Amino acid sequence: MTQTGSPITAAQPQAQFGRPESGWRLRLYTIIFESDTVAGRRFDLWLIAAILVSILVVLFDSVQAVNQRHATLIDTLEWAFTVLFTIEYLLRLACVRYPLRYASSFFGIVDLLSVLPTYLAFFVPEVHLLLDVRILRLLRIFRILKLSMYVQEYQVLTSAVRASRRKIMVFLSIVMMVVLVMATIMYVIEGPENGFSSIPKAMYWAIVTMTTVGYGDITPHTDIGKVIASLMMLLGWGVLAVPTGIVTAEITTQRLARPVTTRTCPHCLSEGHEMDANYCKDCGARLPPYQHA
Repeated sequence: MTQTGSPITAAQPQAQFGRPESGWRLRLYTIIFESDTVAGRRFDLWLIAAILVSILVVLFDSVQAVNQRHATLIDTLEWAFTVLFTIEYLLRLACVRYPLRYASSFFGIVDLLSVLPTYLAFFVPEVHLLLDVRILRLLRIFRILKLSMYVQEYQVLTSAVRASRRKIMVFLSIVMMVVLVMATIMYVIEGPENGFSSIPKAMYWAIVTMTTVGYGDITPHTDIGKVIASLMMLLGWGVLAVPTGIVTAEITTQRLARPVTTRTCPHCLSEGHEMDANYCKDCGARLPPYQHA
């Protein structure tokens, strides 16, 4: 049967890295990049656990009392995770057909940033071109971005936001016009004597008021200004709800679509084929049987 429908996951971009045709690289690629197999799912779960624990190590490393008391343990754990993620990074480069494409991709850069600070802090501890080695070491927090590659819910949310970006941009442009108009009115009504010394500062007040944050550093003093502020607060409730509704509607639409997998065509490397598809949706080549997790 010919496959119909459009994928809703973020699996397709991996095809640009090149799926090996056979051998140990293909088996490794299936484990690392495809989560529809038992081995691939186990790999993802173990890697998620390692990322979360490594982030905890970074957080505890920033607490001075904990760092002074358990410095040796923290350094040991940090090096263990650095070596682990280095091996993972090298395996990813080894199993894809185009390593340079992966190295220059978003997740390739994130993988490099997750291990590079530790090596630089060790080999170049006194370099003066860097503002502070501690600032560099904090880049290890980029490991948290690696989680987005393995969490399907993140992929669904990202896809929904991407599909709704035009509607959201139009809505935000309307909000900014309202903010500009109301800020100009408040600048005219309240004036510098009440803290509204410029239109940009009045725009700051309008944004804080519309989002119902209400810092209170700038407040209207005139009766008309208070009425406008009240309207801005009421308007803020609806403003916060509209983007949520747009993204929710898009997620619901995508949920109704047929589920797709990370199955890859061995001929054109297109990914995201449905579980019951027998032929590639792009080149028409016969697909290998789907392996259930």
